[in-house]
Amino acid sequence: MNKLRASLSFCYSNHYMACSAFCFLFLSFLFFLGKFSKYLIFLFPLNIYRIIARTTMGQWFNLLVCALIVLKAQAGFNVSITYVENAVAKGAVCLDGSPPAYHFDKGFGAGINNWLVHIDGGAWCNNVEDCSKRRDSSYGSSKHMVKEANFTGILSNEQKFNPDFYDWNRVRVRYCDGASFTGDVEAVNPAILTGCSAGGLTSILHCDNFRALFPVDTRVKCFADAGYFVNAKDVSGESHIEEFYKQVVALHGSAKHLPASCTSRLSPGLCFFPENVAGQIKTPLFIINSAYDSWQISNILVPEDADPKGAWSSCKVDIKTCSSTQLQTMQGFRVQFLNALAGLGNSSSRGMFVDSCYTHCRTDYQETWFSADSPVLDKTPIAKAVGDWYYDRSPFQKIDCPYPCNPLPESCF
Repeated sequence: MNKLRASLSFCYSNHYMACSAFCFLFLSFLFFLGKFSKYLIFLFPLNIYRIIARTTMGQWFNLLVCALIVLKAQAGFNVSITYVENAVAKGAVCLDGSPPAYHFDKGFGAGINNWLVHIDGGAWCNNVEDCSKRRDSSYGSSKHMVKEANFTGILSNEQKFNPDFYDWNRVRVRYCDGASFTGDVEAVNPAILTGCSAGGLTSILHCDNFRALFPVDTRVKCFADAGYFVNAKDVSGESHIEEFYKQVVALHGSAKHLPASCTSRLSPGLCFFPENVAGQIKTPLFIINSAYDSWQISNILVPEDADPKGAWSSCKVDIKTCSSTQLQTMQGFRVQFLNALAGLGNSSSRGMFVDSCYTHCRTDYQETWFSADSPVLDKTPIAKAVGDWYYDRSPFQKIDCPYPCNPLPESCF
């Protein structure tokens, strides 16, 4: 992060006129290739929009190009897409009927027989109109997916960036059904099921099913990144997310694919919440989450309908701008999150890394997975905590103190 900021500062102050023309051509080229969105993902989590707001258009172009060059140099490597054409005949398709897809990077050395399956996130659709819109995007059709995906963070093939899983066979499953789907996996040894956001929820809901695919003596574990969504009322007192999940489950006919240990006790919509499922999961499970998850704050605690006047607009974008009253409300959400997390139980097979960052998803970003700017708990970054837990080197169950009790790295915002 510090290097990036230094580069941005240098670009901003020294190369405005020299780069303006090049910037325009470069951006046009990226748009032509259809790859601009990939770079944009790396830019905006870093709050570059604050800098943009203070620049002229020419300076913005210059700044963007410099940032793209820096980020591209640090962003891992690209892996081509593979379409599962024969899945169509079995009805395992995206929302538009196109085949599902994945990206695969072959393992090597000691990891040649080890497999890590990472499922993408992308929220959900809860009605026909919403799902119809997704059909025309990469979240509902493999026809609109980028042909190459960036492998970084937990998908990196370099030991210095991904110390425990760099040499494994790594699979990134693209998300395109709007309901946290799963796929078929061949028997391998050992194996991990993981995912971020909606993919993180998938890794929780289907953890035991994934484990059942392997022989009893196979080391199989699951961990979910930003997938522990809680059933909390919004600031207006409405149960927005509970109704939303109820609609998702009904629309997609998800009930039959949810854990029977939950649906036998509760309505299917409630079984989309990890707090009602995690306690019955038998397979070792690790939760990576912020107690102030930015997606949950923006969509569960303060959805648009609950804030018609936009009083939370600034706070939802940047926690540092929240008023004392808003922070107090967010502290209340943290308490609800931790209460829901208690559903995991105290088994040594459970692991957790719950910090006080204001962000969403960390494992597939190098900066937050394993770098000098990674968030830490008990002086331990996420990658080491997960690796130690997976290999039984040491257990890890840590929860950070409430924000803003201690200094947090810039990657937390």
